[in-house]
Amino acid sequence: MFKTLKTAWGIPEIRKKILFTLFIILIFRFGSVITVPFLDTAILKDWMKEKASGGFLEYLDILSGGALSKATVFSLGVTPYINASIIIQLLTYALPPLERLQQEGEDGRKKLNTITSYVALGLSAFMGTAYYLTLKRSAKAVKYTSGKDGTFAMFVIILTFMAGSSLIIWLGNRINEKGIGNGISMILFAGIVSRIPSDLGALARYVHDNADEYFIKVVIYLLIFVAMVVGIVYFNEAERRIPVQYAKRVVGRKQYGGQSTHIPIKVCMSGVMPIIFAMSFMSLPSMFTMFKEPVKVIKKDTTFGQKFYYYFVNFFKTQSYSYAALYFILIILFNYFYVAIQYNPVEMANNLRQSNGGIPGIRPGKPTSDYIQRVLSKISLVGAVFLGIVAVFPIIFLNLTNLNVSSMGGTSILIVVSVAIETVRTLESQLMMRHHKGFLG
Repeated sequence: MFKTLKTAWGIPEIRKKILFTLFIILIFRFGSVITVPFLDTAILKDWMKEKASGGFLEYLDILSGGALSKATVFSLGVTPYINASIIIQLLTYALPPLERLQQEGEDGRKKLNTITSYVALGLSAFMGTAYYLTLKRSAKAVKYTSGKDGTFAMFVIILTFMAGSSLIIWLGNRINEKGIGNGISMILFAGIVSRIPSDLGALARYVHDNADEYFIKVVIYLLIFVAMVVGIVYFNEAERRIPVQYAKRVVGRKQYGGQSTHIPIKVCMSGVMPIIFAMSFMSLPSMFTMFKEPVKVIKKDTTFGQKFYYYFVNFFKTQSYSYAALYFILIILFNYFYVAIQYNPVEMANNLRQSNGGIPGIRPGKPTSDYIQRVLSKISLVGAVFLGIVAVFPIIFLNLTNLNVSSMGGTSILIVVSVAIETVRTLESQLMMRHHKGFLG
């Protein structure tokens, strides 16, 4: 990886792209420290430490690089765009007009990106309003809450959150056009990485304040952290290769075909998407509490609706084992769903038959598609279980040790490692396109 970076830096055109990407990330980090007007950041910081630990707000804070807990311009981060992308991706396979756009090539993808941006703007308005109400009612961090000043403050706060979210999408698109890698992924990567030093400092404070209790726990956590990084890299690269043999054809005096190849199927072919799908679904109950908090204690005069809402919200608390179990199951289901919409065994089998290819020992047609489906199902299960373990591990570890280092949790590590690997691959492809020495001989 370091050799690839060094080689890429030596090519002026690629170096300009790298510097442009770093410049955009610098703007993102700069916007992550500009606070929103009419908010008391000191009160908000104390409230986030007390109430948001291990919850939905902390998840949003991780994705925003700590901007949410500081109530900055980029508080919503890339979350509205990620959720909008999920919605549009799902609707693409349900609505024929969107499906046609996807099949139109580059122009169709540009139109889908525009639609996604508008949906993200709507979601940012919803999330900005929800966050404002939370800051006003629960955190008591809004300086003006009534009268004309309160109305003006409300509009400024919500519109600032929306503007920050839209600016992040624009910055991500600039990276796509003139930088290296996927823009939104790079911004997400930068936000998570920016929190790692503070979490390492938190681990050091755990050991410093109570070495007898936390020293062994911290050492075990760091060892597991390294093991998870190695495991994620391994599973990202792991693949199941289905052998393919092409029949020989004689045309005139020339012979075509007869070669052997394979169909590579990645173990983690869906990447981090099933986790994001499941996280977005599981975050809905917690988002409701941003509009209306449940009762704190069940009493005799508590109504049935209040009781139901109380138990419903507690069931979906991110630190509970019930949340972890349902989260694990949803990751497996979403992984199968994502693989199903990405791979069509019948189409793959037809393409093999049309190109005079086949899987050794498997007849063409339906037997081939059934075989590919069985392979996909087995590989999907292995990848889904791995993703589930990575995602659920921080919840179990937090309950067992009380060590809260969110940016070094399973999902965060998976995102960081996946983006890093994908960026290196992009640099390698850029080098290949420029016929770098060593590529052609």
